[in-house]
Amino acid sequence: MEIPLSRYQSYTLDQFQSECYFSALGSSGSSYFSGKGFVFGCGLRSKVRNWRNHFSLICCCSTESGIRRPKSSRIPYHEKVEPVLEDTQMRKPSFVGLCSEIEKLVLCNRYRDAIELFEILELEGGGRYVGASTYDALVSACVGLRYIRGVKKVFNLMISSGFELDLYMMNRVLFMHVRCGLMHDAWKLFDDMPERDEVSWTMMIGGLVDSGNNNEAFRLFLCMWEEFNDGSPHTFVTMIKAAAGLGLIQVGRQIHSCALKMEVGDDTFVSCALIDMYNKCGSIDDAYCVFDQMPKKTTVAWNSIISGYALHGYSEEALNLFYEMHNSGAKLDHFTISTVIRICTRLASFEHAKQAHAALVRHGFGTDLVANSALIDFYSKWGRMEDAQHVFDTMHQKNIISWNALIAGYGNHGQGEEALEIFEQMLRERMVPNHVTFLAVLSACSYSGLSERGWEIFQSMSKDHKIKPRPMHYACMIELLGREGLLDEALALIRTAPFQPTANMWAALLTACRMHENFVLGKLAAEKLYGMEPEKMCNYVVLLNIYNTTGRLKEAAGVLQTLKRKGLRMLHACTWIEVKRWQNVFLSGDKSHPQTEEIYQKVDNLMEEISRYGYTVEDDEALLPDVDEEEQRVLKYHSEKLAIAFGLINTPNWMPLQIMQGHRICRDCHTAIKLIAMVTGREIVVRDASRFHHFRNGSCSCGDYW
Repeated sequence: MEIPLSRYQSYTLDQFQSECYFSALGSSGSSYFSGKGFVFGCGLRSKVRNWRNHFSLICCCSTESGIRRPKSSRIPYHEKVEPVLEDTQMRKPSFVGLCSEIEKLVLCNRYRDAIELFEILELEGGGRYVGASTYDALVSACVGLRYIRGVKKVFNLMISSGFELDLYMMNRVLFMHVRCGLMHDAWKLFDDMPERDEVSWTMMIGGLVDSGNNNEAFRLFLCMWEEFNDGSPHTFVTMIKAAAGLGLIQVGRQIHSCALKMEVGDDTFVSCALIDMYNKCGSIDDAYCVFDQMPKKTTVAWNSIISGYALHGYSEEALNLFYEMHNSGAKLDHFTISTVIRICTRLASFEHAKQAHAALVRHGFGTDLVANSALIDFYSKWGRMEDAQHVFDTMHQKNIISWNALIAGYGNHGQGEEALEIFEQMLRERMVPNHVTFLAVLSACSYSGLSERGWEIFQSMSKDHKIKPRPMHYACMIELLGREGLLDEALALIRTAPFQPTANMWAALLTACRMHENFVLGKLAAEKLYGMEPEKMCNYVVLLNIYNTTGRLKEAAGVLQTLKRKGLRMLHACTWIEVKRWQNVFLSGDKSHPQTEEIYQKVDNLMEEISRYGYTVEDDEALLPDVDEEEQRVLKYHSEKLAIAFGLINTPNWMPLQIMQGHRICRDCHTAIKLIAMVTGREIVVRDASRFHHFRNGSCSCGDYW
């Protein structure tokens, strides 16, 4: 990074001494220093070196003090003798003033200006007048800017000017190299240090961990342990982070044991690092044990344990912990609320998410970028696109994640035209799309059947945006071809792809074969999936149904034998609906619900009513559901129909129904729900394993293709 010097080229060195170049401080300059030391970003302990008060260096002019009239000299003018100064005598004060200005600029975090002045000083040959405090400030400036060239210049000037480096300054130089990623040079400096203290070792170990060299960090830690047999909390935090990076829980437990022996196990930072390490290593019980034993639970600790439970799939437990955190009086931050919103997205809990949204605004994070992006994603997945658009429009700042979430939301709900409109708006505002953006746009085109527009965007990826299409982008184009019934062209696209076909590509072809009843090509796609993902249950189910439908009973029996041999069992389809903040779960033919009698009577009434519009239960061979034979025997009482009946009974007539299920909706239920939405006048949103289905007035947003 080259720092331009044009700003200061018109100044002489004498001007820097006479002019106050630090007017930004003014009379209230002390506000910049409250709670701050002179050395920024350095974790060195104060016992290494005591520094003089640097506030005495600030010599800014103040209008409050007024301008004093200069006193006249008693010596007559004609008797004054002008001294003749050597060049070095004239320049020395200028260099000292320039060093002072550099230190002042760094105190105000004006690192770039400080580096510019340093380069002027270097060009003028003032290196021998630079003292320890100025070098200390320059280290902070280089670290703040991550200015690698500046690191080399500052260190070279130290060497060439003969500056004597004590232990403190050697640590500062080492810190500068480590933080700027110059680990090779840092290693050399560390090896050449005539004296090293615990700060030196910890700094070097931290640099290795930050650069991903966790094995070497442990080797160095063992050497340090042999020399000092001691470790600060910061050292243990670094080594716990290294254990998490390696994913070795046994090593992490050993570090935990050492921390307890050194009586730093109760340190807040050590405890938070341990919670994070146990989370990443898959031991949520150990993480909670550390959290539970903390004498004072900080916001960071709460956030870490909540996100740990959510990461391991314990979403309800994570939500309970959030309410426990709220009741404890702990301070919520934007990360807490963002995590809760993501948990609500997974649980499909609209009421809890609304409360999280309210908390976001109430605690002053209404404009937070991360939390609002999570809100857009949540509302999109709930089909509340008006709410998602409102959050997006009120954001003061938007990033690529915000745009992608909104585009994907419109696309997933069959609103392809709206998704394309947002994409074009994104390009007009000069936001650079990435591969996720194109995946969202192409998915929107495939879900809405916008074939021509989809192909234009697919071709523009590499041509106009220099983004190489990935397998998921190809899967969208295969689905576009499949929707139009161009199955041979879809197969050709798979075989001509510039990479090995993936499971998603074959799955897109299988969907097309199911919808167009091409069982020969469907068998090929199913067998490919069976070979690529032998442990994935749904592939066996689809293949079994295709064999049964085409009359290949011997092959179907072979699939069943394979399932028994592997110990796999087909689970019942499951559907759930949230009513009054309570999740109600239904299985096909389920009679365990307290309202079972009322629910079944409602289903019977609905089936009788929609039969007047031509509905009849489809025969088993036409269904091809992603369920087993038991599901087909209770076809009339599939879990979707039970959940919808329950929702109609327990919600007001104006409220849309939102149900979630872990399997692909079968053809019979799809037909029935379209008619139920028509006769009841209710909007019904179904999120199945394939996509969102918005049922309104006898039609579905998927266009009967899923």
